[in-house]
Amino acid sequence: MANVAGKVFRVVGPVVEIEASSNLRMLDMVAVGEQHLIGEVVHLKDEYAYIQVYEDTTSLKAGDLVYTEGYPLYVELGPGLLGNIYDGIQRPLEVIRDTQGVYISRGVGTRPLDVKKSWHFKPVCAAGDEASPGKVLGEVQETALIIHKVLVPPDVRGTVKWVSQEGDYTIADQVACITDNGAEMPVFMAQKWPVRKPRPVQNKLALGEPLITGQRVIDTLFPIAKGGCVAVPGGFGTGKTVIQHQLAKWSDANIVIYVGCGERGNEMTDVLLNFPKLIDPRTKRPLSERTIFIANTSNMPVAAREASIYTGITLAEYYRDMGYNVALMADSTSRWAEALRELSGRLEEMPLEEGFPAYLPSRLAEFYERAGRVTALNGLTGSVSIIAAVSPPGGDFSEPVTSHTKRFVRCLWALDRDLANSRHYPSISWIDSYSEYIDDIKDWWHANVDKEWQDLRLVIMELLQKEQRLQQVVKLVGPDVLPVTQRLVLDVCALFKNGFLQQVSYDAVDTYSSARKQFLMLKAIVTFYRKSEELVKKGIGIAELRQLPVYEELARMKQRYTENDLDKLERLSQKVEEALTEIEL
Repeated sequence: MANVAGKVFRVVGPVVEIEASSNLRMLDMVAVGEQHLIGEVVHLKDEYAYIQVYEDTTSLKAGDLVYTEGYPLYVELGPGLLGNIYDGIQRPLEVIRDTQGVYISRGVGTRPLDVKKSWHFKPVCAAGDEASPGKVLGEVQETALIIHKVLVPPDVRGTVKWVSQEGDYTIADQVACITDNGAEMPVFMAQKWPVRKPRPVQNKLALGEPLITGQRVIDTLFPIAKGGCVAVPGGFGTGKTVIQHQLAKWSDANIVIYVGCGERGNEMTDVLLNFPKLIDPRTKRPLSERTIFIANTSNMPVAAREASIYTGITLAEYYRDMGYNVALMADSTSRWAEALRELSGRLEEMPLEEGFPAYLPSRLAEFYERAGRVTALNGLTGSVSIIAAVSPPGGDFSEPVTSHTKRFVRCLWALDRDLANSRHYPSISWIDSYSEYIDDIKDWWHANVDKEWQDLRLVIMELLQKEQRLQQVVKLVGPDVLPVTQRLVLDVCALFKNGFLQQVSYDAVDTYSSARKQFLMLKAIVTFYRKSEELVKKGIGIAELRQLPVYEELARMKQRYTENDLDKLERLSQKVEEALTEIEL
């Protein structure tokens, strides 16, 4: 039952100052005014409280009552999340559209999950079993791809008194009862959890397995581990959203959560219209069966933009606790930081660089710290990987959000405007990007793909760095003055950039490359370089090498060899060596 928490004293945009009662606490969720606008307590001072309201505050006036139930902003967790589209505070947008039209009415209080839909529940424990926090009580087939595990809430412990028999139940039906020292605690298929509080785990684990994305520039040069964090900074039009779409479709994460935080409405519309039509390439089922969307466009209330990131990461942690690998796509954290800046200004806090609040670095750290590979309370192993786009104004990577983000992530995919303008996608710069996960995942590559992987990667990275230095000379005096070995470096790097790094997302063959295919392509190019270097030192010209049929085959191998032709691709390195040996003879 909601209690009166105070009266509105002053309204400053999305920030409402109230004369508060003594029982109001920080981060409590409140309902403001006659329309019960959803808000959150963000500041307490003397007898006043400051609330950030997640809806339009037009028509609020001094004297309006504010209500609270005494708990923080939360999300509802249970079967039915997958395939849904929510706003920043977990209101189901499709349900609101069907009941109220295309615009969200202020104060609308729709439940995130359908309370009328039945789910087939299968118990996996029995009466008398220990009910430790996070224990799996039963299972529900949420979609054709995902089995939803009904968990004991993390703050509940005791003994299972009874659990429901196998059958169909709604999320409002009690499916178990747990007793502790005589007290009975009902358990439902749905539970609540505050968004700003990380869900507890047994321990964090070392990272060791890469998140295979199918994008060659990422998996081969700048990989991310499952449970890792990566920032994707880039100016307007450099392809941040497209990269996240590709990763959502092709990465080997079990579940994808896409948070559109403050993005333009037309971009989110494109995502929401196209995603339901996409088919998961591995299971041939709709991709939406393992995806949750949080759509918070730039014309929605700015405070809800700030909450959307926390909503997304809490949903990710929930599925992580079931033993799944979850990928969270945040697009973009710059809009989230701008929301922090606006709310901080309304609260009259002291601004720092470019007007951002002093607590921006700590908020970023709190967010990225919630990623990781963990052992959940029930002993299952799961992970949350964060792929966060950053939109620096004017492409300036020295601005505060980008520079602070780089402190808390171990991988950076820097998008280059020149590459984007030349239609080279993904436009990830091989000079400015980096990954610190190489040592963590190299053993996986060596065990599952080939022991040469790291050595070949080092060879090509050194060539790309040499090519970058040589290009400075070429701009001044042209390529003809360079020694033949250096001209070979330029030629091989051009072959590598066009035949390996560039990837066409709408080409049926080239849109995805398995880890094995990437390695075989890399091996063929490095074999060509090593053998060609020997030949040019003996006086054979680069033009003669380019005329070989095998050179053309290397340039077109990304589209010529499908995933079913890897046996043929495996023989390409030997074919290259034989062709070059014939010239030598």
